[in-house]
Amino acid sequence: MIVGMTQAAGVVLAGGSGTRVGRNINKVYLPIAGRPVLAWSLEAFASHPDIGPLVLVTRPQDVDHVEKVVAGMDVDVVSGGDTRQGSELAALRHLAGRIKAGEIDAVLIHDGARPLVSPELVAAVLQAARKYGGAIPGMVSEDLALATGEHVTPITDELVAVQTPQGFLAAPLLAAYERAAEEGFVGTDTASCIEQFTDIEVHWVPGEQRNLKITFGHDLVVAERILESR
Repeated sequence: MIVGMTQAAGVVLAGGSGTRVGRNINKVYLPIAGRPVLAWSLEAFASHPDIGPLVLVTRPQDVDHVEKVVAGMDVDVVSGGDTRQGSELAALRHLAGRIKAGEIDAVLIHDGARPLVSPELVAAVLQAARKYGGAIPGMVSEDLALATGEHVTPITDELVAVQTPQGFLAAPLLAAYERAAEEGFVGTDTASCIEQFTDIEVHWVPGEQRNLKITFGHDLVVAERILESR
């Protein structure tokens, strides 16, 4: 990160398992197109010019896999909590000093099991987060037309599936998560904490069909075919 330059931070979560994929290791360390799933997810942020610090949230038992994935990469590795929200809070607390110093203005939180996220989607979420305070990508039904000339609109119940990365202004995000921890609030996702403890109106940007989440074994096959066709 360039000293004196405000940048966004990327947070990649890797606290899942391989249960539904049918493997005995965390699914993000399974290989697709010659690299672990997680390596593709990290690369989408590491290669983005507006992303400065990159934080990987992991499980202690995955330390051997983590070391192989991050070798040669500028990544801060943080141990996660017992829940997704706890893991996100761990990452935010790791970044807290730089957020309070004004070095980080926005944070994008991404699921490491989504290896096909494109640089264009990362850029779109970041741009909307900086403009509106919060943004998430979502897929809408095919027969739903956007009623605005812009490609960013307030969140509605018309969303079919929410994706990641979810992006937010850093200071209010950190404050919201600290308040959630104090009050015992558990949200469904990052946006729900923002909506509970701030006045920010989270907006959505069009997601990508290929930005699938590795959940079952066949998802690995689909993802590999997409990567190989690039």
